[in-house]
Amino acid sequence: MTIKELKENPVKLIAEDWALVSAGTPESWNTMTVSWGGVGELWGRDVVFIFIRPQRYTKKFLDEQEYFTLSFFDEKYKDALRLCGRVSGRDCDKAAKAGLSVASDGEAVYPAEARLVIKCKKIAVQSLDNSGFIDTTIEENYKNSDYHYIYVGEIEKVIEKN
Repeated sequence: MTIKELKENPVKLIAEDWALVSAGTPESWNTMTVSWGGVGELWGRDVVFIFIRPQRYTKKFLDEQEYFTLSFFDEKYKDALRLCGRVSGRDCDKAAKAGLSVASDGEAVYPAEARLVIKCKKIAVQSLDNSGFIDTTIEENYKNSDYHYIYVGEIEKVIEKN
């Protein structure tokens, strides 16, 4: 399936349903909840873009790997997604604590329990800073000046489980 065949609204999926962004290998991976990002077209490619703060443990895995995934879940996993957004993988095996197990297609990892997975090849990373903020109220999101990094991934495939 391609992203253009997706029947669901990607804005709702990311903003309201939330996603887990995952990267690493089956032996060493991490995942975290994201609710900021988008799906669209950039540079003639179907892409996703996500925002990751520099202190997040998952950033290390994103930086080390060529691929990452965005995974979406049934409503019954909402507590697991909350946990993955609050607990650091530095401190525990948060995937196991959330009741999630790893799956892989050989290039990318993702939680096996996901109902929808978007596999992405990382094509750009850029640090965000306040020099581009036209609306100065955006700065309220950065009381510690921990500006996000923007990751752009070219969508290589979409896995939808029935």
